[in-house]
Amino acid sequence: MDDKRKRTRLIVSFSLIVFILCATFRGCSSAITQSRNKKKAQSSNPNRFGSSAVFQVWGNVYPDGYYYVTLNVGNPAKPYHLDIDTGSDLTWLQCDAPCVHCFKAPHPPYKPKNNVVFCKDPLCASIYSSKSQPCKKPTDQCDYGVEYADQGSSLGVLVKDAFPLRFTNGSLFGPPLVFGCGYDQQISSSHPFTDGVLGLGNGKISIVSQLRDMGLTRNVFGHCLSSQGGGFLFFGDDLVPSQRIVWMPMSPNSLEKHYSSGPAELLFGQQSTGLKGLYMVFDSGSSYTYFSSLAYKSTLSLVRWKPKEENKKR
Repeated sequence: MDDKRKRTRLIVSFSLIVFILCATFRGCSSAITQSRNKKKAQSSNPNRFGSSAVFQVWGNVYPDGYYYVTLNVGNPAKPYHLDIDTGSDLTWLQCDAPCVHCFKAPHPPYKPKNNVVFCKDPLCASIYSSKSQPCKKPTDQCDYGVEYADQGSSLGVLVKDAFPLRFTNGSLFGPPLVFGCGYDQQISSSHPFTDGVLGLGNGKISIVSQLRDMGLTRNVFGHCLSSQGGGFLFFGDDLVPSQRIVWMPMSPNSLEKHYSSGPAELLFGQQSTGLKGLYMVFDSGSSYTYFSSLAYKSTLSLVRWKPKEENKKR
């Protein structure tokens, strides 16, 4: 089972992560326009590296507490709102297969059409460890189960369907991608009003990894978030800016397919708290930054202690 979630994580480029925070949405829009103009003279053949797909992002940190994009799925294509989550790698939609437990959503549940993924598919094996593989036969359907840090969960079966995408080189293509058909969901009170989750974690089952393996985009994705809410999300490296950006290498030993810059040290007022080796992950599914119990208690005690010390000096 995948593990995670709350709400905040961002860009992937093999071993690099980019976090792009636009001050205004106008700046984000200009980046898209510049890239499109550069791509007009290129081939419309999408089956190669050198192009990207861009999606408008909706939502905010407050009061919504989440960001989502609209992706079209199937043939004929139907729209679905997906919660952007770099803390998990499996994308799933609420599914009428039939639905055992489904929550209220913006659109009717996805209906599968004899497009179940079987256990012999390598992407099925990628979501399980060798010890937790539930398949008895290669021809069994590939079931999945994902749990999140907010106690929410989704159970279902993997399916494959077309995801129509318009690329920045002008081409329109609907690659067949594997995702979860969730027919049994347990949600928390803070669950976003979406049709499912867009898993962008560092796993083979993620949409970005699948597009990379098909040669459609490079293994890069990014958020550009407006201070006024919304923004855009891109797959591929066309829109990565050349300046006003900080690059940080990702740890090759990240656990559970999470993105992490490695062990961190907690400082308070530019002074060491003594807490080192903290494992921090980038998670766009979390609205806020969360500490472990030990780090939280240490920080809280320092916050309470500092005013007392300042009063003594007066």
